[in-house]
Amino acid sequence: MPGSAVGDAAPASRNRSLAAVYLRFAEVDAAGTSPLHERVALALSGSEAALDALGALPARQRRPPVVLAALHDLALAGRAPALAAAYAARDGDAAARAALDTVVQMTDALAAVAGRRPRTFDTDRCAVLYPAVAEAARRVGATAVGLIDVDGTAGLNAHLDHVGIAYSDGRTLGDTSSPVQLSSSVVGDHPVPDLAVPEVAARIAVGRDPADVTDPDDVRWLLACVPPDQPEWIAALQAQLALAAASPPLLLRGDVVDLLPDAVARVPAHALPVVTTTWALSRLPLEARLRFLHRLEEAAAGRVVAWVSLEGVGVAPAIPTFGDRPASGHSIIGLALADASGVRAEAVGRCWSRGRLLAWLADA
Repeated sequence: MPGSAVGDAAPASRNRSLAAVYLRFAEVDAAGTSPLHERVALALSGSEAALDALGALPARQRRPPVVLAALHDLALAGRAPALAAAYAARDGDAAARAALDTVVQMTDALAAVAGRRPRTFDTDRCAVLYPAVAEAARRVGATAVGLIDVDGTAGLNAHLDHVGIAYSDGRTLGDTSSPVQLSSSVVGDHPVPDLAVPEVAARIAVGRDPADVTDPDDVRWLLACVPPDQPEWIAALQAQLALAAASPPLLLRGDVVDLLPDAVARVPAHALPVVTTTWALSRLPLEARLRFLHRLEEAAAGRVVAWVSLEGVGVAPAIPTFGDRPASGHSIIGLALADASGVRAEAVGRCWSRGRLLAWLADA
């Protein structure tokens, strides 16, 4: 059967470019992190039949992370039992054979799943968001907040008050009894503020297609975006999804910039709306980022609104950068307060490795 054997002959010339993409993914992206994905991507790079099938897909649907997530989704859904068995056994050769068969024989099913946007989940970002949100509430004397997660993963940022966080300086914040426990290393002379996030009166997720943590298909897709041989990562995501499902956020679907005033208006009057962006603005062109700031000002015409941002250097408009150069390998922790008089923005720290390391730089 074409494509069912691992290690077909070298792909035809029409497939060389796509083969190179999969070979690079295997040797660079998956190597050392997911042996199963490394083996499957390598097999796909050498199968003319599989590359023909993938080459017929739209460009966005044939990228290795998308295809590998789609294959995992089909396995989790019970639609590719041989692949599911190979993944469960951590058998790379069997997974490669089953993946080739699935791509060739179930191309339409694969394409239907691969039309979804791949998701990443970095729970460590909450270790940075938590003290920044608490500091925003302190500055305005808020006794309650409404968390508005912009283009995050399933609105998980809107549940930062439900996680426990241990910092390397000995401080702990959040819920120490939570099933989701995070850790983060602190560098520099400034301690992380020892403040608690006040009552959360609203949880809102805004995005083009925010995942619904109560929808089995959405939950399965989120899990499918994690390599099948990363059980600790999968278990951590399952714990976070269960936590979020216990009090699911309100989902607002559409353009994140245009929806911002509506999201703020949904926060009860007694609570401080806190908009969080975690590497979300980098996906927007400069014009849209400037429009985001304008929408924030519009939403704050009749009340104070806070914005906590974790974005690359120079990405978040109005947030200072400490003079750091763009693409410096770290992100700026921004805190902005907006009201009828305008926006007051400050950089309160830096973070690295998506929140696993942070330097708090604002004075107490």
